[in-house]
Amino acid sequence: MAGLGSSISETDLDRPSIEEYLAAESIRESSKKLLLRDLLDISPTLKEAAGAIVDDSFTRCFKSNPPEPWNWNIYLFPLWCLGVVIRYGILFPVRVTTLAAGWIVFFAAFFPVHFLLRGHNKWRRKIERKLVEMMCSVFVASWTGVIKYHGPRPSIRPQQVFVANHTSMIDFIILEQMTAFAVIMQKHPGWVGFIQKTILESVGCIWFNRTESKDREIVSRKLREHTQGADNNPLLIFPEGTCVNNHYTVMFKKGAFELGCAVCPVAIKYNRIFVDAFWNSKKQSFTTHLGQLMTSWAVVCDVWYLEPQYIRPGETPIEFAERVRDMISVRAGLKKVPWDGYLKYFRPSPKLIERKYELCQPLQFLVKYKQN
Repeated sequence: MAGLGSSISETDLDRPSIEEYLAAESIRESSKKLLLRDLLDISPTLKEAAGAIVDDSFTRCFKSNPPEPWNWNIYLFPLWCLGVVIRYGILFPVRVTTLAAGWIVFFAAFFPVHFLLRGHNKWRRKIERKLVEMMCSVFVASWTGVIKYHGPRPSIRPQQVFVANHTSMIDFIILEQMTAFAVIMQKHPGWVGFIQKTILESVGCIWFNRTESKDREIVSRKLREHTQGADNNPLLIFPEGTCVNNHYTVMFKKGAFELGCAVCPVAIKYNRIFVDAFWNSKKQSFTTHLGQLMTSWAVVCDVWYLEPQYIRPGETPIEFAERVRDMISVRAGLKKVPWDGYLKYFRPSPKLIERKYELCQPLQFLVKYKQN
């Protein structure tokens, strides 16, 4: 009995009293409130940090990456100076002369064909296609372009559309010198706009303005009509909708993937050893971009024509677009990112931000209620 009494007393001593239990619970609740208050205090900082990370991940797709300087010592600097003299003093004048001569020959042949053969559309189209291909070849020669094409050359047939990743407007020129594509392109001002209206419309190109919502409906209708024509030039679309710096691919628009026809992926990869071919249209004009290419040593590029793809049963156009983007990214060695390229031009509206804020109001009220 003495042993049992001793055991009971030891258990009673180890068990906390009601006052101690309530005090521990009070301390625990106070700690939770302090932790919640600290988290709420740093939430703006966390929000800014997360926003900076997201913004950095997005803007990284649209930044030019300047090459590392190699003329940093007394041995390499003279060679660099010699290269500058050759590129700007010899190559650039020769390239400008070549380009000017090419334009003279092109206009001398194009306008007579365009206006004198109006009643012979078949022959006029065929000659205009060859002239456009020739002029694009002159452009490529003016950069000393070294282009390697892989896969079968595209042919003219209905119910097909070609889609490619987009680094610069020269993507179109590089592809056009091999096949006279009809491209979907943003309207441009200046001499580029003049070429669009007077020359490229002859090969069936379609222009749009991304700020006009009506243009989207018109372009969608023209796309369907173009893919039905047996004699129309192959249709080329850059579904990213903007130029990306050839390290990433952004989200593909689904328009090209809901036409119900074959989608032929084209992967383009530029070699940055001689020049960065990315056109940052927000910081430089296309004329400046061409000047940069024409004062470089060469433009080196690989183009892969991949196997035609068809939408699978039960597959949505968005899933189809992602599957094709996977193929292009893997073939060209590009990283996929989940961003919409139009965010390069359009930021979310204040109304959308306010709407998202209102959705978070009940959660904020609940947090404040628990804190009190």
